[in-house]
Amino acid sequence: MILIHRGERVALVLSFVYFLLLLCAYYLLRPVRDALVAGLGTDEIKYLSLAVFVVMLAITPLFGLLMTHVPRRTLLPSIYGFFACNLLVFAAVFAADTGAWSARIFYVWVTVFSMFVVSVFWSFMADIWREEQGRRLFGAIAAGGSAGGLLGPLLAGALVHRIGTSGLALCSALLLSGTIVCLVLLSRYAQHDRQSSPPSERALVGSSWQGLLLIVRSPFLLGIASLVLIGAIVAMFAYTETARLAKELIATPTDRAAFFARLDLWTNVAALILQALIVGPLTARFGITAPLIGLALIACIAFGAVAIAPTLLVLGVSNIARRAGEFGLGKPGRDMLYTVASPQEKYLAKNVIDTVVYRGGDFIGGWLYGGLAALGLSLAGFGWLAAITMLGAIVVALAVARGYRERGGK
Repeated sequence: MILIHRGERVALVLSFVYFLLLLCAYYLLRPVRDALVAGLGTDEIKYLSLAVFVVMLAITPLFGLLMTHVPRRTLLPSIYGFFACNLLVFAAVFAADTGAWSARIFYVWVTVFSMFVVSVFWSFMADIWREEQGRRLFGAIAAGGSAGGLLGPLLAGALVHRIGTSGLALCSALLLSGTIVCLVLLSRYAQHDRQSSPPSERALVGSSWQGLLLIVRSPFLLGIASLVLIGAIVAMFAYTETARLAKELIATPTDRAAFFARLDLWTNVAALILQALIVGPLTARFGITAPLIGLALIACIAFGAVAIAPTLLVLGVSNIARRAGEFGLGKPGRDMLYTVASPQEKYLAKNVIDTVVYRGGDFIGGWLYGGLAALGLSLAGFGWLAAITMLGAIVVALAVARGYRERGGK
């Protein structure tokens, strides 16, 4: 059972609802994005991953600049409002055009959107919750995201034939607007809770590139970045192979969208169980090492299964297990690490890791996949390569957990 103190209940509910709305908004759009990119062909993925990486490189310094000049309690709601307005534009575009270029632009935008707004969410959580509270409550808060991840695919499957992609974009914009309300209420909670750390009235001190410099200078942050990079590279192997097999074996875009929606649904069912029932008690009992190593072990076993039985069914099940481990153990565990970080590390360095490093891993993974596939590496070969790589991730996770304890965590 998760221990919740009386004064934490309202803020915990708001945090849960905030993440539920945010992930529901994303998962309304994700099946459509994946179905569209599968129809374009796997060769497109590496070029789209390059486009995403370039966009991340462009906007990360801009985000750092804003963080150093605009107070956080003003900037954070503005970010969500900006993306909500973007969705209104996409709704108009989809009403008039669903061609290849709109699919490409939509893929890049959704991918950037998902990383950026979720990174900001967890930076905000690490800002208002203390280290001890993070260990107890971040699993329950993450469960809100998985609940949104369940609701989003269900709504997408039920509504896409009725209101189309344009209508889904409007629904997503409405949900994203609701996150702004939660963010403002949580800021007020932190202002009145003496044990919390309210978002500052002032901007952060530092340059727009300080996040990158903080990572380079800190073995602790370098370790976190390494975990994210390794995970992103091997995940891109799995994503590209899934898209390839889906195009070969599933005839229509609608059926492919339904297939990807089912993968998302079962992923979030499993992640919700991990987040609500396991990660909190596990971390409270064994410390931060447990979720970090747990993710690596799950991914290693999942990729090993693909290596032994390289089929779409096994790959789909392994994707569910691996991504559920990421959302249910790895992501909450990594976000707990920032409860012992400075404000600059929480917002500037974390944003670089969650956006540029993550999408850099996508970019590396996409082009590495293309090169290895050209050399004749099969799905089984990719499975063995990824499984061995995740064994290395366990070593990195142990080093990161040691750095966390050295900073005062448990």
